[in-house]
Amino acid sequence: MPELAINGGPAAAEALKLPEWPRLTETSRQYVTESLESGRWCRTTGGEFCDRLEEAFAAYHDVETAIAVSNGTTAIELALRACGVQPGDEVVVPSYSFIASASAVPCVGAVPRFVDTDPETYNIDLDHLEEVITDRTVGVVGVHFAGYTMDMDRLLPIIEEHDLFLIEDAAHAQGSEWRGEKVGTFGDFGTFSFQESKSLPSGEGGIVTTDDTVLADRARTMANIGRRQGTVDYYHHFLASNRRLSELQAALALAQLEKLDDENRIRERNEEVLLAELESIDGIATKPRDDRITARGYCIENFRYDADAFGGLHRDRFIEALVAESVPVSEGYQLPLYRQPAFYRNEVARFLPRGTEVPDYPNLHLPGTEEICRTNVTYSHKLLLADEAGIRSVAEAVRKIRANVDELLE
Repeated sequence: MPELAINGGPAAAEALKLPEWPRLTETSRQYVTESLESGRWCRTTGGEFCDRLEEAFAAYHDVETAIAVSNGTTAIELALRACGVQPGDEVVVPSYSFIASASAVPCVGAVPRFVDTDPETYNIDLDHLEEVITDRTVGVVGVHFAGYTMDMDRLLPIIEEHDLFLIEDAAHAQGSEWRGEKVGTFGDFGTFSFQESKSLPSGEGGIVTTDDTVLADRARTMANIGRRQGTVDYYHHFLASNRRLSELQAALALAQLEKLDDENRIRERNEEVLLAELESIDGIATKPRDDRITARGYCIENFRYDADAFGGLHRDRFIEALVAESVPVSEGYQLPLYRQPAFYRNEVARFLPRGTEVPDYPNLHLPGTEEICRTNVTYSHKLLLADEAGIRSVAEAVRKIRANVDELLE
């Protein structure tokens, strides 16, 4: 076996060539040019691309309504407000995710309650969810992490039993399905991000989906400074922020949506190849196969690393060695969300009614989440757009490190 690249040997994954991302297609260029030349760059001046994006996104998800917004974070905040969250309410949130999945809750005046993570799926631990719910809990924000769908068969009965709202944070999951139904359609709202790293990017941007006409009307007005959709007068029905998406970003997102399924099919096919390779390596744990997940969307993907199987080599040193072999991986989210300084009591309390009890978040101990923070290895959806030789070279790089691990332990 050749010497490890980190020690001067040749990289095992030189064949791995990732595509440029985001991809600028001719359709993207055409739509943006049309929007630019129209002179209607803001939706309120009569542009058409926000309307076209909403119609196409709703049709793609087979829902009644999609509402384009400025980004994925405001999408979650909008959904919480439209669901009627009141100051001091409690909302259950994931403990392993991008911060917006949880920070949106105190930003609307409510108290986040962190639920543990299932280390096999990276989604919320549904056994722990039932323990976290209290008589002050009004809803749940759940993430389809890395596009791997939450177990909706178990989650929805819990939501119904406790009379809670459900917001599906599908920022990672454009195109994922559970039993043939697109995610973002099971709860009261689905929320999506079009940030540049996502598989459906427009630089910044987001969208919410719902089949509830009352919630949809409320959300549209809340996204438009309290104005009714389509009006440009100065009559505002209630206090609300401006969460509108620009016409230029909508044009870009619409073009990206049109190629999403083709790219996801490539990613899913390549992931099958990669999983088959990685599953044969002792010390590498991939997510379980679940036939109820009938299609996958992607943003990132993950596997867990067992240091004991690599002679006690620390996960961070393993990542360093794998990067040297030309495999672009990282540790992902470094901290449980409840350990982030943003969730210290004095920070959260600034957003809540005076006297609201704020949990001592940094002293929480959620074992599943903390296991993932120790063992996780993350790679981008871009890796799954490489050719088959490049995909297989990822596993070859892992095998090379395992075979030469003594070089790293000296």
